[in-house]
Amino acid sequence: MAVKLFAGNLPWTLGDDSLKSTFEPYGKVVNARIIKDRDTGKSRGFGFVEMEDNAEAEKAMQALNGSELNGRKIIVNEAKAR
Repeated sequence: MAVKLFAGNLPWTLGDDSLKSTFEPYGKVVNARIIKDRDTGKSRGFGFVEMEDNAEAEKAMQALNGSELNGRKIIVNEAKAR
């Protein structure tokens, strides 16, 4: 079952494909999406990534949380339902 991760403090210029390629070294990415402002269409600086299984998601969280991406220290943790 896919595990959804939250990715925050992302670079404003990062796109869906770049987000996906950032997570791919840690396992199969089912889906990667940057959340955009409804009015402007610009990135809101966070997104969600679905990894194929829990072990891959855990690897990605361990490796990427607190790491630097294009000069910004990113946050990666398990997404919480609203």
